[in-house]
Amino acid sequence: MKILAVIPARFSSTRFAAKVLAKDTGKFLIQHTYEQACLAKLPEKVIIAADDEKVVAAADSFGAACVLTSVDHKSGTDRIAEAVADLDVDIIVNLQADEPEIDPDNIDYLARLLIDNPDYPMATLSADFQDAGQVADPNIVKVIISSCVVRDAYCEKEKMDSCFRRNDSMQYEIGKAIYFSRLPIPYDRDESGVGNVGQYLRHLGIYAYRKEFLLKITTLPQTPLEKIEKLEQLRVIENGYNILVGKVEHTCDGIDTPEQYAEFVKRYKNEQK
Repeated sequence: MKILAVIPARFSSTRFAAKVLAKDTGKFLIQHTYEQACLAKLPEKVIIAADDEKVVAAADSFGAACVLTSVDHKSGTDRIAEAVADLDVDIIVNLQADEPEIDPDNIDYLARLLIDNPDYPMATLSADFQDAGQVADPNIVKVIISSCVVRDAYCEKEKMDSCFRRNDSMQYEIGKAIYFSRLPIPYDRDESGVGNVGQYLRHLGIYAYRKEFLLKITTLPQTPLEKIEKLEQLRVIENGYNILVGKVEHTCDGIDTPEQYAEFVKRYKNEQK
């Protein structure tokens, strides 16, 4: 099964202009994300889907494959669909360009979810919240899942050797997405909103699609809930398709502002000492 990781890269950004090309670490921000993605074992290749020649030139400078796509796309998913339309690939993993600290193991695990669950056309990841403030934050998306089961991702040594790099045994929770929201879900009536932090799941903005499904879903019009919440994954649910959700331990925040980027630069430079 052919697996491809694609990083959609939009040059313009409302809160942080040209952030994918920020280079205070000596590397472009998108270069950090690309190099992390290349550490994953399941994708045969990592490519960048750009909307500007400046991003293409930057990608070329550090040896990344890059496809120039239309500037008219409304989402990274649409951009990826154009980039892979003519490629021979089965599963596409969609990575956010502004997550330079993404865990490569999470990429492999997400791809493995679709490999092991052929009835699902799409998968994504979740993680625990750290505190109630994160749950209440509308910029951090929450997900509700059903049929939650616990599976040992390391039950077969062959899978561990071929797909994962960690040596410790970890348990993963897997379920089907019921809903995604910017508001705290479930709403804890007894607590007038946010209750026990442990009852919430944080959605991570990484997706895996089967190619035929990706090309199909991007041709469908935006749905009412998608427009209200500004969450494109709701289009999948509103059209009656299932999204498999795996739970992981490691999370990393995306970089949306210059302040967040400055914190990343500080962490990176400290690690290099």
